[in-house]
Order: sequence, then structure tokens, then C-alpha cells
Amino acid sequence: MCDDWHMLNFWPSCGFSQLQRNDRGWLLPGDDYLRLFLGRPELALVPESCATEHVLHASLQSAPHRPVAESELQALQDDDVRDSYRLFLRFRDGLLAAGTLEGYYLSLFPRDGSGCINIPPLFVDLLVQAILRNLLDQGSDAYEVRAAEMLFRSQRISTQEGQVLSADQGVVDMLQDTGGLGDFGRFLAEAKAPLRSIDLQVLTDDNAPDYWLASDGHRFLLDLTHEVSNDLSHGLVLTMTRARSGLKALAKVLEKWVLHLLGTTVRIQPLQRIDDAGWRWHVGLDAEATALLNDLYEDREVAPERMQRLVSLFRLDFSNPQEMRADVAGKPVYLGLMMNADKALRLKPQNLLINLPLRQAM
Repeated sequence: MCDDWHMLNFWPSCGFSQLQRNDRGWLLPGDDYLRLFLGRPELALVPESCATEHVLHASLQSAPHRPVAESELQALQDDDVRDSYRLFLRFRDGLLAAGTLEGYYLSLFPRDGSGCINIPPLFVDLLVQAILRNLLDQGSDAYEVRAAEMLFRSQRISTQEGQVLSADQGVVDMLQDTGGLGDFGRFLAEAKAPLRSIDLQVLTDDNAPDYWLASDGHRFLLDLTHEVSNDLSHGLVLTMTRARSGLKALAKVLEKWVLHLLGTTVRIQPLQRIDDAGWRWHVGLDAEATALLNDLYEDREVAPERMQRLVSLFRLDFSNPQEMRADVAGKPVYLGLMMNADKALRLKPQNLLINLPLRQAM
């Protein structure tokens, strides 16, 4: 499956080709990377743009790092445009001050809990995507790359007959709204005309080459089914772990995420249940899982409907227990991944960076 597909520029819109690496392998922001943001819908010029906006936009295209005076922003006629530029400049200045994308991302989520997110979630997601593109650059596993999408794009989870599938929420919502035909599809929907349906594909070994060629479209489903049970009759049930589990791919991505940003080697494995009388530490990979693991840890009753929304548990082990806090050194860390009542899942990759039980000195 690998061949030379990893040579393709997957996620081309994330701006990875406009970035350079430092000696540590972290990404250095330059003018070409900043120019990408000036071309995004939030800042791109439109027919209604005033003359002052044209001048400001052109000057930033020429020198994306140049200082912008408050008077220049006040001269913009549209309040929303003015706010968009303020947010971009705040992002730009923080990024340039940090020196690397990774350094800026970590500054947004310090381990002491003192962080203050003063940029839009979209900018945070774009940082995560570029960082993931960097650490997966030498990879050739389409399952890992698709699993990595879960760290910066919301997912819609479907469960049917024991199978758990993860779809890109933005794509699913767009297809439901327009049938994949954009504004024309929305017009047809309003007119109650039939829409052309576009089927999303489950990622397999056979169609993996198609994923590489269309990775920016986020149209592939990831099968998160980890175990398959077969009834052998006479009360015998054979349970087998799937070789191509999306959960295994996600676990590998999370291992690389921790190593790249914290310099700590960990091993993460999907887990069906926690049978550990010495359970000491857990981390929810999303808000729902955090609350659920807290309740389970405190032995509080959990409604069956809520338990059914748990997508998976994981066990994380440090390769070097001496990197852990002394009171939990050598103990496993349990992770949880959970959809909400609307079957949406929003993974928060910063949770691992903030909440792993690392020694203070690290």
C-alpha cells in the first residue's frame, strides 16, 4: 500500500510546502505561510471591499510581517473586516514571537493551566493540521493520515451492527444540505428538487491511492471498529482484532504527537474496558470523555445511553517511567474518546499535552 504515495503533497491547502524546519524539526513561519491567510475567505478581498482595505491587503501581501497601526484598522469601513484583521494580526504576532508553529501552539496550552486562547478556533485547527503534516511527512499509511484528520476536524460517528464509522462532520453537513453541488445544490434543495447523491467511501487498502489524491476533500470514512465477533454456534464466540483498525491508526498518530511536541516516547493501545484496581490517572481526549472518565473513576453511576456513546478507551504507557510524576511512575494512563448526544466527536489533541503526568522538570 505504501509505494510512493507519501511523496504526494497530502493536505496541500495547509501550507506545509511554504514552511521550513529548524534543527529540532519544528516549523518556521515565513512570509509565504502568512500570505496563505491573506487569501482565506476571512481576509480575501471581495467586490464590496473599500479602498483602504485594498491598500492594507496589498501592503500585507508585499510584507506580511510589517507592523500595522491601529489607525489603519480604524480606517476600514466594515466592522467585521476590521475584527478579522485584528484576529489575523494577533495570530501573526504570536506566531512570529514564538518562532515556530509548535512553540506557538504549546504557548496557547501551557501545562500550568495559565493559557488564554485569544485567537479563533479555526487558527488553532490550522496550526494543528500543519504540525501533523510535518510529523507525518515521511509516513505512507493512509489510515494514519485519515486518523490525523480527527485532531483538527470535527467528526460525525455512525454505529450500525457493531461497526463504528467516522465521517468528516463538515462534509456530511454539506452533502446533506446541498448534495455536494454547492450553491446550486442549495437552490435545488429549497426548490425540493432531487439532489444528486455522493457516497462517502470507507477507507480500505484498495482505495487508499484515491485518498492521497483527494485528501483535502475529507470525503473518506474511517472505520473505528477495533474488534469483530463471529458466532461459531454452540455458544462459542470468536473475537478478532482487526488488522486495519482506525483506532490503531489514531493511537499511532497520538504517539507521534506526544513525541514531536513533548519529546516523550509513549505506547498507546486501544482498550475495550478498564479492569485495574490500581487505576490512578486518566485523560479524556474530548470534553465528553473527560466527564465520563471522571465519573467512572469516582465510581458514580453512569446511564447506559451515555456509556454507549463511548467510542473507545486506550491505554498509554511511558517508555521511560522516570519521565512520569513519582506518585504514578510505571502506572498506565487511560484515555477515552466519546461522541456527544448528537453523535458528533471533537477530539482535543491539547488534552494529552496538558494532562499527561510528566515530571515537573519536563
